Amino acid sequence: MKIITRLLPHPVLSPTLTVLWLLLVNSITPGQIFLGLFLGWVIPLLTLRFWPEAVNIHRPFALLRYIGMLLLDIILANFTVARLILGDPDRLKPVFIELPIILTSDLAISLLANSITLTPGTVSARLSDDRRYLLVHALNETDPNALIAAIKDRYERPLQEIFEQC
Repeated sequence: MKIITRLLPHPVLSPTLTVLWLLLVNSITPGQIFLGLFLGWVIPLLTLRFWPEAVNIHRPFALLRYIGMLLLDIILANFTVARLILGDPDRLKPVFIELPIILTSDLAISLLANSITLTPGTVSARLSDDRRYLLVHALNETDPNALIAAIKDRYERPLQEIFEQC
């Protein structure tokens, strides 16, 4: 088992990188599949020393559900932001909020911040020094408490379930 871990340090990342490569080149020829498999194997191997902690996925199916939900949120938010921008920009109500976070894993916090930023209309601006608050900018929000509740419910809780022992 130890030799498998040394040869394939991130078994979830490797196939993900392979699929990402095939999507980027928009081809599934044997050469591209081989190159994708090679990159999916060698990139995690060469970057192993940069990973500060082992990635433990406690609920892999919850991760797939999270990715699907995030993609849907990104698509829907694009339409919402387009409608807001093409409408009357003077009616926008931008706001900064301090989002209290309970995540402790560096990876989970990073994925939370990136999920917020990838969703159009919101941007993660800064993580507090004590790692308990994330400063978030929202393009148009009238109820900051509702935004906090939505982020915690849609992103933070699933990430905690996936990457941290509850």
